Amino acid sequence: MKKVLSGNEAIARGVYENGVKYASAYPGTPSTEILENFARYDGVYAEWAPNEKVAIESAVGASMTGARVLATMKHVGLNVAADPFMTLAYTGVFGGFVLICADDPGMHSSQNEQDNRIYGRFAQVPMFEPSDSQECLDMVAEAYDVSENYDTPSMIRMTTRISHSKGIVKINEEPPPVREVPGFKKDKKKNVMIPAYARLRHPLVLKRVKELKEYAERTRFNKVEKGDKAVGIITSGISYHYVKEVMPDASILKLGLTYPLPEKMIREFADSVDRLFVVEELEPYLEDQILAMGIKVEGKKYFSILDELSQDLVAQGFKEAGVYDKDIPQPIPQPEGTDMPRPPLMCAGCTHRGLFAAINKLKGIVHSDIGCYTLSVLPPLESIDTTLCMGASISMAHGTAKAMEVLNVEDQRPVFATIGDSTFFHSGITSLLDITYNKSNVNICIMDNRTTAMTGAQHNPGTGKTLQLEDTIAVDIEQLVRSLGVERVREVDPFDLKGTIEILKEEAAFNGPSVILTKKPCVQLLKGVPHDLYSVDVDKCIGCEMCQKLGCPAISQGDVIPSPNTKKIKRHSVIDATLCTGCSLCEQVCKPGAIHVVKQ
Repeated sequence: MKKVLSGNEAIARGVYENGVKYASAYPGTPSTEILENFARYDGVYAEWAPNEKVAIESAVGASMTGARVLATMKHVGLNVAADPFMTLAYTGVFGGFVLICADDPGMHSSQNEQDNRIYGRFAQVPMFEPSDSQECLDMVAEAYDVSENYDTPSMIRMTTRISHSKGIVKINEEPPPVREVPGFKKDKKKNVMIPAYARLRHPLVLKRVKELKEYAERTRFNKVEKGDKAVGIITSGISYHYVKEVMPDASILKLGLTYPLPEKMIREFADSVDRLFVVEELEPYLEDQILAMGIKVEGKKYFSILDELSQDLVAQGFKEAGVYDKDIPQPIPQPEGTDMPRPPLMCAGCTHRGLFAAINKLKGIVHSDIGCYTLSVLPPLESIDTTLCMGASISMAHGTAKAMEVLNVEDQRPVFATIGDSTFFHSGITSLLDITYNKSNVNICIMDNRTTAMTGAQHNPGTGKTLQLEDTIAVDIEQLVRSLGVERVREVDPFDLKGTIEILKEEAAFNGPSVILTKKPCVQLLKGVPHDLYSVDVDKCIGCEMCQKLGCPAISQGDVIPSPNTKKIKRHSVIDATLCTGCSLCEQVCKPGAIHVVKQ
């Protein structure tokens, strides 16, 4: 049977077809949909872990029973999980272990565009790179076989384009095979990585790499497509399709297993062509290794290390290299004076908007975290000063406050950390413990909107539901932070702007750690028509634009307001009733009283 599946859907299907029953992940675009789709199959267990490190570690424990397991995450998630992953390469596995790691070239939804192919080589584990949805499914089967045959975790490296693009996939309609799970078996020298035992395992890793190099020469996922010998191209992943479109007559070495590389195959291919190129996104991962083999090859001289590639960019690179002579479509120039697109904003009715509008009034130092609220850096709110990685807001705020204290920095601004509920569970708890343990003067704002909103409203330890919608405990954040030593915990209603400002001022004046907690569900979880809708009385509006400074998508500029006493052009505000959620923030900031509730 054939179906149209995205890469993520194909991965999930392949995992199911290969008898995997246990999967753990932390949601992160572009990998999120893998576990969401896997969880829908009968007879499987799938969970959202609090973070990626926990996801890998729980999958390792399941593998030790002999079960085939899956862990998935986005590229920066592997930074969090690197500690167990690197040592797992030493211990090896019992049941097949596959890690799916999705990179984000172009940073569509990420804080960097690191190239995680380097992790495969770093950990010395086999790494597969699919180029379409069918290969996503096929490589899953191969990755599990390689994992079990070579006693190693296998890694499948996805990218945003592969994860979200759709293609025709041939699936197996038969029930997945029933695999015997022998149960946990003691093997201390394999599983207990004290130095003495780790020294015994490292030579086995090197032996395994040697065997995998031999496998790389014969796997069906590394293949030569013969063509014109004048130009030879080595490529992998989505770049393969760009190359095929732009240079259909060239000789191509398509690599589906990119660690370890098939050195013999590469040398033979290089010898068979007059001029050799590498086309790859991001780092010169393939190019550097091929150059280290003593093979003359060209790559990043013509193809950027930045961003995603495309057909046009690949064509432009080959044109610069003198091997492509067709016309390349040029971008359509924008007319002079064309307005820039509106920046991304938090949703109308977002529970975070009131808090950040209030924080602006205190003129403090604001360390923020990863979540929808990161958008508050953009106009018109422009509320936050830093964002680094998951959980870093609290740690960074601690460092700023402590440095100001011990170094007698003449800066009286209060220090805030803003973090969402899921991110707090992910890696904010230990940072808060650092603050209470070391007695830091920081105000931590934890925004509990009852979901993991930025990646599509997934459940987390505070929602009371598991990934598979089973009832479970819902962590009480107030009790949790008090147990960590925070004595001052204040709950605020972020839609009560005046009350929120007053509490923020009180906590900023207090010398010591405090937590300000908001508890309002994400607007995307709400259903039905809002109780109140707001409108602008044009006769009362003076065009001060205070309501527009909230950055609410429901509020926009209307007609020009006649102003005989000033040359400044002003426009009255307009509220879109189809977007308004009735949060009332606009009414609260409107000093002329031009915004009012529309009678239902």
